[in-house]
Amino acid sequence: MPSTNTHTTSRAGTYALGSFTVGRLGYGAMQLAGPGVFGPPQDRAGALAVLREAVESGVNHIDTSDFYGPHITNQLIREALHPYREGLTIVTKVGAMRGADASWQPALSPAQLTQAVHDNLRNLGLDVLDVVNLRSMHGLHGPAEGSLEAELTALAELQQRGLIRHIGLSNVTARQVENGRRLCEIVCVQNMFNLAQQADGALVDRLAAEGIAYVPFFPLGGFSPLQSDALSDVARQLGATPMQVALAWLLQRSPNLLLIPGTSSVGHLRENLAAASLALDADSVARLDAIAASGVVAMPADHA
Repeated sequence: MPSTNTHTTSRAGTYALGSFTVGRLGYGAMQLAGPGVFGPPQDRAGALAVLREAVESGVNHIDTSDFYGPHITNQLIREALHPYREGLTIVTKVGAMRGADASWQPALSPAQLTQAVHDNLRNLGLDVLDVVNLRSMHGLHGPAEGSLEAELTALAELQQRGLIRHIGLSNVTARQVENGRRLCEIVCVQNMFNLAQQADGALVDRLAAEGIAYVPFFPLGGFSPLQSDALSDVARQLGATPMQVALAWLLQRSPNLLLIPGTSSVGHLRENLAAASLALDADSVARLDAIAASGVVAMPADHA
């Protein structure tokens, strides 16, 4: 299995995220919170170690949200990494809140969005947020049509006030992306996309043609990891893990895909980052491309 260090991580290449240039293999902090992305982690020291290892390994793109925990992942990021290394880009997300029962609830009024931005700033220890993704709540379990004009207008006003550098969209349809770009510059789209879920293929390609990043959440399938005989066979042939192959497939799928696999384990983090040095031949890619059509996979849990 390839070793992980800054050199191997850099093999994934880079891509523009607004005015930033980030490595295509980043890190998603969602799993650092407690079970169900709620409450504190069982191993706080371990969570801090994962964040520090990620940055030491060359990761310069971390994805988070103040509604993870809530507040937990941002507080961990600040404790582990502040003052932040030059070149580190932190992307956060607004549009939802957590109920006392750990439920995911919409939080999309101008006042709620403004509060969320200030919460992210405070808990991350920042004066301005690099990128803020608006999480559409028209569909909790997946994209659903509906206007985002009021919400994007509110974020654009916060951008004009200097609290946000760039705006992105999450859990959105292609039409919402098109409409959103008429209201303000959209630098990234964050939707579900992986070996099992390839419905956004045309959107990925359209954004790539225009130089806009697409950030797949649950690139490894989510809380129920991807499982497929074809995936396992390709992994055995390459001497890699199935999850490394799944990440390598995404890296080769399109240059605008920025990956943010999450984990609370340093060992798993190292395995994920080592996927940067894994090359897939044409036959392997063809077998992996067919996985979504086969339907023989484990499906992910809900994500917000």
